[in-house]
Amino acid sequence: MEGKSAGKAVDVLALPIFKQEDSSLPLDGETKHPPFQYVMCAATSPAVKLHDETLTYLNQGQSYEIRMLDNRKMGDMPEITGKLVKSIIRVVFHDRRLQYTEHQQLEGWKWNRPGDRLLDLDIPMSVGIIDTRTNPSQLNAVEFLWDPAKRTSAFIQVHCISTEFTPRKHGGEKGVPFRIQVDTFKQNENGEYTDHLHSASCQIKVFKPKGADRKQKTDREKMEKRTAHEKEKYQPSYDTTILTEMRLEPIIEDAVEHEQKKSSKRTLPADYGDSLAKRGSCSPWPDTPTAYVNSSPSTAPAFTSPQQGTCSVPDSNSSSPNHQGDGVSQPSSEQLQPSATIQETQQWLLKNRFSSYTRLFSNFSGADLLKLTKEDLVQICGAADGIRLYNSLKSRSVRPRLTIYVCQEQPAGGGGEGSGGTPYVYHAIYLEEMVASEVARKLASVFNIPFHQINQVYRQGPTGIHILVSDQMVQNFQDESCFLFFTVKAENGDGIHIVLK
Repeated sequence: MEGKSAGKAVDVLALPIFKQEDSSLPLDGETKHPPFQYVMCAATSPAVKLHDETLTYLNQGQSYEIRMLDNRKMGDMPEITGKLVKSIIRVVFHDRRLQYTEHQQLEGWKWNRPGDRLLDLDIPMSVGIIDTRTNPSQLNAVEFLWDPAKRTSAFIQVHCISTEFTPRKHGGEKGVPFRIQVDTFKQNENGEYTDHLHSASCQIKVFKPKGADRKQKTDREKMEKRTAHEKEKYQPSYDTTILTEMRLEPIIEDAVEHEQKKSSKRTLPADYGDSLAKRGSCSPWPDTPTAYVNSSPSTAPAFTSPQQGTCSVPDSNSSSPNHQGDGVSQPSSEQLQPSATIQETQQWLLKNRFSSYTRLFSNFSGADLLKLTKEDLVQICGAADGIRLYNSLKSRSVRPRLTIYVCQEQPAGGGGEGSGGTPYVYHAIYLEEMVASEVARKLASVFNIPFHQINQVYRQGPTGIHILVSDQMVQNFQDESCFLFFTVKAENGDGIHIVLK
């Protein structure tokens, strides 16, 4: 009898603590009957003690079904009857330590896995989902609309593995746990999906392909070796994983990690009130262009997310090509050297109008930055700034539209040699504009001829006739053509003409 009484006491212990934690929580009836239920079709581990949260092992890249179920009682939430709701599925960190540095952790993962996403929807396998969206700046989230009255299943694929976020010291370390979190919203009076309805999550660990099956088998074999008395301390393995309903709890962000204290709302399972330090909180909602923020004072939770910059969207007040007065990208007069220190690299980025990326490259020396390929930079900075940064690092000037080789003919000499039997030396002329005036200007610059003294440029034709070099003629020059030229005085004695032959 004493054992039974103790068991009953444990069963009801969580509810008073849960109610004490936050007086603004829903009523008991609402807590027992959440509007939705999410069930992931993956078996739970048998090596989890009673009263602990379930743990589910997933294979990297494998599709897993999450069934979206309408759990409303008759008459509950009539405002969403016959209407669509929006759900966001995310993979987030379970440990609070990693939640505080989530932005840096995900940026590091993105750096090591360019072009990949942490979470994807398997759209061909999914049923009943509408208007699926993925945000390039939120690699760990997917969102979609669905009708609670219809059968809905979302198949997800998790591409990050738990050991990718473990400090590698000796090898064989345990991987960090993640959470699969689902947040569901309804439309507000403006037709935007910002009114929070329900949240739920479950704890997972992700292994390389087939690793989850091996881990599940290992746990099962360990449990089989335990005595019957020991087995009673563990919960059985369930064929499916039910995502636990979550509540809201305010948490202050770490000032050291984020440079300033920002208050945000995070969500926790309803039975987490007595074990925050042990189990950790769940992640705040992402700050996206369609962020689910309710700024009006009401019973609905208001969320303010830390304004973390992303490498593909520079800060609005930072320097960028769009903010330059001349609108023309000038080549840098100073090339970044491999020997450049971190500080010199930061100065080079600022000087070359890459101030939005100084924080991202805060630990890069000149050699580190120069090792990056064009594909790396495009993935990190986006197409426009990535190509611009690559060209600046390689000191690439604008490619000329036409190249011709020109040599000034000496008065005495013939054939391919000048006076004294020395060969003619040709100079390369690079034309950015295919016009005659550009030819005259470049010839004046290379051969030290006063530009204002050049009246016309001719080309010597058949029988020695002089043909005026027009824009159309320049456009028909063959690339890398060779010319000799000589000068003749103008008829009026004012200036000279240049004759190409």
